[in-house]
Amino acid sequence: MKVPTADDALIAGSRPGSAATTPPPVGQWVDGSLPANVRLGVDTILKGDESFKRFRSGLDLALIIGDHCTMEGVHFALGPKARVQIGNFCYFSNSILLSELELRIGNYVIIGWNATIADSDFHPISPAARIRDAMACSRPNPDMPRPPVSMLPVIIEDDVWIGPNAAILKGVRIGSGALIEAGALVTRDVPPRARVLGNPAQIIGTV
Repeated sequence: MKVPTADDALIAGSRPGSAATTPPPVGQWVDGSLPANVRLGVDTILKGDESFKRFRSGLDLALIIGDHCTMEGVHFALGPKARVQIGNFCYFSNSILLSELELRIGNYVIIGWNATIADSDFHPISPAARIRDAMACSRPNPDMPRPPVSMLPVIIEDDVWIGPNAAILKGVRIGSGALIEAGALVTRDVPPRARVLGNPAQIIGTV
């Protein structure tokens, strides 16, 4: 069964003879004005005065959140070319979404407090590159380019639960219905309905 979206509701409300006379209420950020390139679905609520403190994406529609979601204390830390898509009926609590490329999150996803999802290392790995990166980030070198940094999309499918203090790293795909236990460090793909735990995360059962 197809989950109705904000666009479906708006279309239904505009049909001739439709009972709806006004479009349904769109989502809102209760602590400020949304950036122009953010779209929220019907009845979606964002709470937290620092939600967009590190939101720097210049893309059109950089952040799209579906219908009936609650984002409570979530930090959307998006780089200049990052895009994040979140489905319908999701609940995230005090989690951190770090993106330089792309995060795609499905429907009915729950993310616990202090969990982090990141699609990039955000810094080089080799010692020499880290030194160059530190120099480029320092005040005396405002025009020095940073070394390349590895980044890969993160995809989280429908019905996934991610526990408190878990971390999902770049390039990971989490299959539908999976359960990520609290504190897990996920560095590789998780099959559908798998239950994972540990650092690095290992499959310990099924849901």
